[in-house]
Amino acid sequence: MDTTENAVNLSDRIAGELPYLRRYARSLTGSQASGDRYAIATLEAILEDRSAFEHDTRARVVLYKCFHAIWSSTGNPTPEGEDQSPGAAGRAQHLLGKLTPNTREALLLSTVEEFSIDDIATIMHTDRDEVRHLIATARSDMEAATTGRIMVIEDEPIIAADLSAIVEELGHTVTGVARTRSEATDLGNRERPDLILADIQLADNSSGIDAVNDLLTAMPDTPVIFITAFPERLLTGDRPEPAFLISKPYKEDQVQSAVSQAMFFSSTETLRA
Repeated sequence: MDTTENAVNLSDRIAGELPYLRRYARSLTGSQASGDRYAIATLEAILEDRSAFEHDTRARVVLYKCFHAIWSSTGNPTPEGEDQSPGAAGRAQHLLGKLTPNTREALLLSTVEEFSIDDIATIMHTDRDEVRHLIATARSDMEAATTGRIMVIEDEPIIAADLSAIVEELGHTVTGVARTRSEATDLGNRERPDLILADIQLADNSSGIDAVNDLLTAMPDTPVIFITAFPERLLTGDRPEPAFLISKPYKEDQVQSAVSQAMFFSSTETLRA
């Protein structure tokens, strides 16, 4: 296989993983624009030097490792010291600045991105024991940092009950469960949540995206976590995307991690259907 063929294959492999890297970057930064800047910087670095891919065939691991080299080089992207940002966004960033370094990254890589401990150690350039310590610390730090009121938009009763139990175990209060767009709008306006956990496809074929957009008109600073069996439909880069996205079937620790992360951020960019 010649050099040109190798380059094409590498490009294809990276392209297949890029939407998930962008999801991870948004989870770290809390916004699509900021996350995408890091993803673009990663691609630019790879174009300059592809040597890392010559020694490891696991394109996904190397891609995230390249991202982390850039992410780490920026230091701590969240404000340090006394926060100067106004409102809920400032409070969120202030909390982030107090977390133990590298803990959120390890937790997200383990839960949402589903890397093994060995792979996370490679990505973060550390050892397995340190990765386990970082994950445990992240859970403790984040779960103790803040609690709030969470609204669930989900049409399957068993899934809705499971999601409610997971967030309640974290110390949050569930304001209620909505099965349709209209129920979600009514519930959200009646019981203002601190966070929305939403499925995409609802009982009457209405859209969870539309329901969330309705609610964010009145409460634009409310973070949202979307859960979908078809994440690739929301990871195209063609429109504003959610900062927090979980694939179905989900795992309990994925929901726990995403909820803890999202509670730190006060705004979610609105999706347009």
